[in-house]
Order: sequence, then structure tokens, then C-alpha cells
Amino acid sequence: MRISENRRLIGLVSVLLVAGFMAISLTSYYVSKKAVRESIAGRELPLTSDTIYSEIQRDILRPIFISSLMASDTFLRDWALDGERDTAAVTKYLKEIMDSYGAVTSFFVSERTRVYYHASGPFKKVSETDPRDAWYLRVRAMDGPYEINVDPDHVNRETMTIFINYRVLDYDGRFIGVTGVGLTVDTARTLIENYQRRYQRNVFFVNREGEVTLKGRGMNGRFHALKDDPGYRAIAATILAGRQGSFEYGRDRQTVLVTSRFIPELNWFLLVEQVEDPSLTAHRRALAASLLVSLVITVIVLAATSYTVNFYQRRLEKMATVDKLTGLWNRQAFEMIFNQVTKEARRSGQALAVAILDVDHFKNINDTYGHMTGDEAIKSVAATLVHNVRASDVTCRWGGEEFLALLRDCDGEQAYALAEKIRVAMEQTPFTSEGKSTVMTASLGVAQYRPGEDLVALLRRADKALYAAKQGGRNRTQRGD
Repeated sequence: MRISENRRLIGLVSVLLVAGFMAISLTSYYVSKKAVRESIAGRELPLTSDTIYSEIQRDILRPIFISSLMASDTFLRDWALDGERDTAAVTKYLKEIMDSYGAVTSFFVSERTRVYYHASGPFKKVSETDPRDAWYLRVRAMDGPYEINVDPDHVNRETMTIFINYRVLDYDGRFIGVTGVGLTVDTARTLIENYQRRYQRNVFFVNREGEVTLKGRGMNGRFHALKDDPGYRAIAATILAGRQGSFEYGRDRQTVLVTSRFIPELNWFLLVEQVEDPSLTAHRRALAASLLVSLVITVIVLAATSYTVNFYQRRLEKMATVDKLTGLWNRQAFEMIFNQVTKEARRSGQALAVAILDVDHFKNINDTYGHMTGDEAIKSVAATLVHNVRASDVTCRWGGEEFLALLRDCDGEQAYALAEKIRVAMEQTPFTSEGKSTVMTASLGVAQYRPGEDLVALLRRADKALYAAKQGGRNRTQRGD
């Protein structure tokens, strides 16, 4: 009787354990299945998109920045305004651009003479009747500062090239020509294929009309526009209407997860797609084992993704444009950063402020010790500035002995206190050169950002406060209105 009862008890416990194990396993399976899908759609694909975007900024968007530098270069503008007399000088300049930045072509077209200057010398005259020169007339008439255009490069044997055509204006804002650089389509396609191999995901670009503008060879033959693909057709309008988002569609009885992101510099959408994680099949065959494997894989993937994002972010920061003497952001880079930071401030509702620092009587240092010592003094000021701001703040050498600090999540009072801290640190950190110690002081002007205000207006208020600090005797911090 007891044996029978024991067997029944063991059987009951076994049934309960098996039932509990099965219930937990099945529940865990469906939960893990949902979690895997959410991880791909909500974290992995967006992280891949972010990483690729960072690399695009380095590899593809870099020519835009180069063209911007050329368009604002005083040499190029002065040369054009001076009558384009020394052709060899502009040829050398364009050749230096190609060699320094690794561009495949660099050019300048003069509005006055319509001559197409290339790194190899004057190439041709642009004609309004030549269809191949329609791009110049289009850029000449457009409102924006630049365009990205895919055209044959007539100088380089008709090679298909991604051109960044940048309008050049004189000092009074009048149009005087077009300059820019080019990146071959094959080079850009190779970059995309590297992304696809590295992340095992399809990567391609579409314009605002949904037409595929750039893709790797693995995408050849699939479709030329989102509307041509049955899966994308249903979600194309939603993708093109937003700035970024996550989507899914069916293809060959599989679910494809898609992340889209609009890249304003290119005026294109970056699409990253991946077929739903094939490891779900293993989950169906061995629930318990696959849960453990899934956990390990998820940890590894997240760790690897986090490492990859941090690694490429560091590389991007190192490659960003900085002031060579101090290692701080330079003026042009700061203007770009300001636009992004103000967008973030508007979204988050956080305060934002700027502080302008100007070294008092810096000319005396140059006159007394020479310009090399003056450079060392500037580096000392930059180091003091960096050591006394927060990690989230953005520091910049604005020019000469003038520095800027963009202070995030910081209202006027907090900005004033931080500026005072910098001023005191300057006063208490003597600069030593050739055995001689010199105390440098600085005057600072602080202004809090007003919603909708542009950089010029904000700096005008901060500069006014700086002027008041200097008028008040220097070695002071003044808060603007």
C-alpha cells in the first residue's frame, strides 16, 4: 500500500515538475521569442543604424565638410575676385585638397569666366547649352548652400561620381561660382558592402521619393524604388513621412525587420533591414537549451554592440575637426555642434548657455616672450578650460585668445558660477615658460540661450557681456541680459 502510495506521490510530483517545467519553458519560449524580436527591432537594428551613421559621417559625409571649407576659403574667394590671374595657384590649391583629404576630384567653376578649374588644370568652359553642364545652372539657381549629385566625372573618363557641389559667395553674399569634391560611386558602394558584411544586414539609401540612390551589390536586382517591392509598398509612405522608425514586412514567408533614419546632410533615408533571427528555429526544437544560448548570445551581442558603438564614436571624435594647437573644437565644427545641441535642448526642455573667455592683455605675452611662447600660453588656457568644465559641455577655440564653452543643462546663474570657477582657475594657474612664471587672467561673458535664437544672436549677447567685463577692469565675469 505504501509502495503504491509512494509511486503515486512520485508520479504526482513528477507530473507536477514536468508540467511546471513545460509551462515555464513554453512561457519562457514565447516571452523570449517576443524579447528577441523587440531586441532586434528596438535595439540591435537602431544601434547598427547609429553605428553606420557614425561611419557615414566619416566616410561619405566628410566630402560635404571639405566642400564647405573650400567654399568659405578666403584664398579661393580672393583669387576669383582678383580676376583669376594665376591659374597655377588655383590648380595647386585644388591638387592640395585632393591630396590632403583623399578626394577623387576637386574643382572650381567661376561664374565670371565660366571656366571649369580642376586639380589637373583648367578643363573646359561651362556652357548653358551643353546638357552635361546643367548641374551648374541648377546649383547656380538653388537656395541651399550645396547639393549632392551623382553624375559622370568628365575629367576622369566618365566615372560615375557622387559630387558635392557647393555654392561660393563673395564677402557681400553674391554668387561667384561653385566648388566641391567627389567620391566615386564604386567607393561608396564598397563602403556599404563592408557595412553589410560586418553587420550581416542589408544596408541601402533611398531619396525622399523612395527611389534607391545607393546600394551594395547584394541588393542588385531586388528593386529600384520602395514602391516596386510588394513588402515595402505598404510601409513606404510611412517611412518617407517620418525622420526615423522601425517597421516590418513579410518576404518569402519570413518577417523582415527594418530601421529607417533620415540623414539631412545627404537628404536621403538610411535603411537597415534584417530577416527575423533564425535562432528562433532552435528555440522550437530545444526550448530549455535555446533559452540559455539565447541569453548568452544576447549578452555577447549587447556587449559587442556597446563596444562597437563606443569604439567608432571614439574614432569619430578623434577624426572630428579640431583646433590643431589646443585640441579643442574649431569654429566651424562648433557651429555645427550648436545646431544639434539646440535641437536636443528644445526636445528635452533643458536650459543651455554659452560662455566666452578672452585672455586679458594677451598681446603683452606675445610681445614680451614671442609667438611660440604665446602658443604655449594658449594651450595652457585650453587645458585650464577643459579641466574646469563638465564632461557634457562643449569647448571651442573661437579664434586667437578667445574661447567658447557651450554649457548644457545650465541656466544663466549656473553658467555664471561655472564661468567664475574657470576665471579663478585661470588666475590661480600661473603659466611657466623658460623658467619664468606669468599669471594670466581672463574676462568672461555669459548668456543663456533663448528658444529660437540663432548662434549669432546668442554670441552677440555673450560678447556684449564680455565687453562689459573688460570695461569693468578685466579679470571679471559678466552675465548678459
